[in-house]
Parts: sequence; structure tokens; C-alpha cells
Amino acid sequence: MVSFRFHLAQPRSAGLRSAPGPATPQRGRAGGIRAGLGRALGLVLLCAVVGPVRAAQDPQAFFDRWWAAQTNLQTWSADLIQTRSLKVLAQPLVSTGKVWVRAPDRFRWELGQPVQTIALRQLDQMFVIYPRLNRAEKYPLTDVPAGPWKDALALLDASFPRDRKEMEALFNLVSVAETNATLQVTVQPKSAAARKFISEILVVFRTNDFALAATALKFADGSSLRNDFTNTVLNAPLGPEVFEPKLPPGCKVVEPLRP
Repeated sequence: MVSFRFHLAQPRSAGLRSAPGPATPQRGRAGGIRAGLGRALGLVLLCAVVGPVRAAQDPQAFFDRWWAAQTNLQTWSADLIQTRSLKVLAQPLVSTGKVWVRAPDRFRWELGQPVQTIALRQLDQMFVIYPRLNRAEKYPLTDVPAGPWKDALALLDASFPRDRKEMEALFNLVSVAETNATLQVTVQPKSAAARKFISEILVVFRTNDFALAATALKFADGSSLRNDFTNTVLNAPLGPEVFEPKLPPGCKVVEPLRP
């Protein structure tokens, strides 16, 4: 079995601020990248650990068992509570939602009741849909030139890694902490460009069954997002229609990254 080769790293801060609000034409290409990434990763990954923790006594054994569990994952769904913390707000923003994942590269996230935001990943593109605004944003996932967007796309798969060597190539290990019931792994993107968006990523999984319990991210500007999952269902059939955008008539589709 491949040994766990993440390098322990000291956290860094980066200069660019994330842009969690909707992208607009005035923001231009760079603003669209930051906004799209902020929303997509904000839905998919997220941050802040509560409760007392201690250093994991045998992280290698936990990682080996966690990776073994990943190979059996075909589909996954859960209810979620998303907590979004911004420096300009005294209280965090809390939303409920639902997520569906089909390995290796499909997901659907819905936030709000009724649904206000949908993030949907297909093979070669990703949609962020706003049903109440009758608006959708489309982002390419193939033939992306080298740069911040390409580096940041790699972070989308951090919650459900399928390739251990690739995961180790993308991230440095910052810390491993164990509670009575969970193992909390904090990593940092190795890419300097990706760190301009996201400074740290947290993945929390239960130690009894190694199911995903929470994912979190900390943006370079100090804001953070966290998803806590409940009512998880493993390997139930999910038809292709779950991952189709089904845009309503008259929906305005924009491509923020298009020149």
C-alpha cells in the first residue's frame, strides 16, 4: 500500500480576497473566477473545528482505512447544514440543503428551502444555478489553460478522493486531530495560485465507519465556510437525471470565464 506522503506544512496566507457574491460582467474575468470558485467550493468543501481535540495517535492507520473505504464508494447523499462566516457580519449565515454525489466526477448541491442555489457538476462543465433569479452560470472543466482556475478545479474533488497519489501531489498536510468519534484532517493546497483562493481545507470523517461527517474551507481573506452532513446514504442508485441542469424556460445562462 502506498504510504501517506503529505508533508507537514505551516499555514500561509495569500493576497487575493475571495468573492462570495454573484459574478457580474463588471467584475471581468478575474472576478468571475473568484466568484465562481468561491460559490462552487463553498458548496462543496468548507471550515472551523469545534470541540476539544488531541493529536491522532496513529494517523497512518486511520488514513489507510479511510482510503480503503473510498474505493467502495459509488454514490453518496446527505442532508447538510452550511455555515458561512464573513468578517463583515457579526453572525454567520446558516442554510440547509441536500447533496448527491456519484463517483468519480458527478455532484449536485442544493441550498435553501425553497432551493435558492444549485451547484451541479457534469463531465466537462459545471453549473451554478439560481432558480429564483432564473439565472445560471456555466464554467468549463476541460481544456482549461494553466492558471488559477485550473489549479482551483483540482480542489473540487478533495472531499471524495479517488487517487491517493494525486491527492498527495495536490496538498500538504497541516494537521491531524482526533476526537472521540472523528478524525479531522487539515490540508493546504501546494499550488500558490490555488492558495490565493483557499488557504486551508478541512475534511472530517467518523472513525467508526469512515463516513464523511463535514468538509470545510478557509478563504485567503479569513472568511470561512463549513458543511455538516447528516442522514447519509451510501451506494443507493442515482439516475443520470439527478445531475442534469434542467434549466427553466427563459433562464439566462452566462459564462463568466469566457473572454
